[in-house]
Amino acid sequence: MRPAPLLAPLLALLLTFAAPAAQAQTPSPPAPETLRLVWADEFEADGPPDPARWTFDTHANPTGWYNNEAQYYSAARPENARIENGLLILEARRETLDPARFPDHGGQNYTSARMVSRGAGWTYGVFEVRARIPCGRGTWPAIWMLPVALESWPGDGEIDIMEHVGHRPGVVHGTVHTGAYNHVAKTQRGAEIAVPDACDAFHRYQVRWTPEAVVFALDDVDYHRFDNEHTGKPAWPFDQPFQLILNIAVGGDWGGAEGIDDAVFPQRMEVDWVRVWQVE
Repeated sequence: MRPAPLLAPLLALLLTFAAPAAQAQTPSPPAPETLRLVWADEFEADGPPDPARWTFDTHANPTGWYNNEAQYYSAARPENARIENGLLILEARRETLDPARFPDHGGQNYTSARMVSRGAGWTYGVFEVRARIPCGRGTWPAIWMLPVALESWPGDGEIDIMEHVGHRPGVVHGTVHTGAYNHVAKTQRGAEIAVPDACDAFHRYQVRWTPEAVVFALDDVDYHRFDNEHTGKPAWPFDQPFQLILNIAVGGDWGGAEGIDDAVFPQRMEVDWVRVWQVE
């Protein structure tokens, strides 16, 4: 069992939001003591993910997933999502399931899992996921957030804590999407950071979200900041509860831009913990 997190050393990423973006590559000072751990999963019990904390999103299986992705997302299937030796394993596989057993199957030739946090979600906070990600060509792992009450995308917002595409191994992206700034319009706001051992070592992928900014960090070092312009919802829809999502997509417009290498499968994202803090 892991020791309980110590706020000050663990949350050194809480750089005061008054700091200029030019200091983004400097380590952050200790966290204020007013933060409280409000939600966590340490993945300590082998077996399926905790159904009190997580659900599986499978809604687009029959018609195919967004961005022309190639995977079928299974629900509570251990081949695609399980806990082993203190780690959550999300596994993308090259296989075609039997529609007689999986009636929502849409003819996909790959399987994976897309897990969504349960509950009311969080408005503002510090979000941290310690993970090791896959690098096979055609994989597209993500740690991200959408509104609990999502009605329209991109107007309701999206926070991508970590994205990685296998044809660019070792390059991690942190991005926000809004009505004004999104990848469809090619106006998304984000940055990338080189993480040469992202597929071999665990790293902490982090976001600090306040009413004034969303700041992206890796292992307590900031690398991107998106500020609230105070011009309205099209630029800043981030004043509502969001939920966490963990998944590995296969192929797609970005993940499959250089094809899918079937020889690399299965591919895993291993997650050591997911933790959320908020100001008391």
